[in-house]
Amino acid sequence: MRTVLEEAKSWHRPLMLMVLVMAGLSLAAGIGLLVDSREILNESVWLKPFKFGISFVLYGATLAWLLSKLRKAKRLGWWTGTVFAITGLVDVGFIVVQAARGTFSHFNANTDTFNQVGQQVFMSGVLGLFGASLVIAIMLQFQRIGDAPLVRAIRVGLGLAVAGMAIAFYLVGSNGSREEVVDANGHPVTLAGSHGIGVESGGPGMPLTHWSTVGGDLRIPHFVGLHAIQFLLITVLVLQVLAARVVWLRSERVRARLVGVVAFGYAGLMVTVTVQAFRGQALIHPDGQTLGLLAGFAAITVAALAGVVGAARRVPVGTQAEPTRV
Repeated sequence: MRTVLEEAKSWHRPLMLMVLVMAGLSLAAGIGLLVDSREILNESVWLKPFKFGISFVLYGATLAWLLSKLRKAKRLGWWTGTVFAITGLVDVGFIVVQAARGTFSHFNANTDTFNQVGQQVFMSGVLGLFGASLVIAIMLQFQRIGDAPLVRAIRVGLGLAVAGMAIAFYLVGSNGSREEVVDANGHPVTLAGSHGIGVESGGPGMPLTHWSTVGGDLRIPHFVGLHAIQFLLITVLVLQVLAARVVWLRSERVRARLVGVVAFGYAGLMVTVTVQAFRGQALIHPDGQTLGLLAGFAAITVAALAGVVGAARRVPVGTQAEPTRV
């Protein structure tokens, strides 16, 4: 059996190089959080590079693994992954440079030459990252690279990830807001766009993430969608481990159905936090409408889960291991 390290060597190399760079960035930015006292909008200048580094490590490694499993259009997959890797390095590189300069990377509408050129590259990068993810998601919709539970997790997870990335188009300024602030050096900066809904930038935020605690924040559904694929892959792994002890989980069809139920529940969570954010409501202060929407999705998920488990446990033991098609 191949070791994890041997398996990783077959993954998409440009993406894995990007992952290594992002891991180094996360470490460096983490140190920056501790030793650099500069702040913009009440958060460390290194918080954004730290969060982006970790996010790209997770998402990039997932794509690198998925692309290594392609059976068709491998060359297209390789080039698409390479585009994502290069674009990610350039985009996050700009975020790091701006952090080191003590100023804003996102929404910065100042007219100095460096910022203007950087913003054009940054905006193009958003399109490149979204486009590459969309192409990979479409390719994997028509290829079976594992058993039914894994295929379902990949297809739904990447679909939700692309939807989460689409929110970035709103985040990079299409909401039309403008705000005058100052950077870490005390210099005035015009922000054209905001991740907040119904709240000014720099308001009270949650620990580490700094998601708003007083208004809507579109970074939340962006994050939830982007990392759906990792959550569903972990679900597949957990079900596979449990199948060694639970007889009725040895059925591929049952595990695939359970993954589908979990995916529905996760999608419901994403819809809920998206609606909540656009209503200008903080994640930790849901009202009755938000709680009702969440409860509705939860009730359907629990009912579906009970139905799948109940039906699986009634099936005779000798027929538990049948395969299924997705």
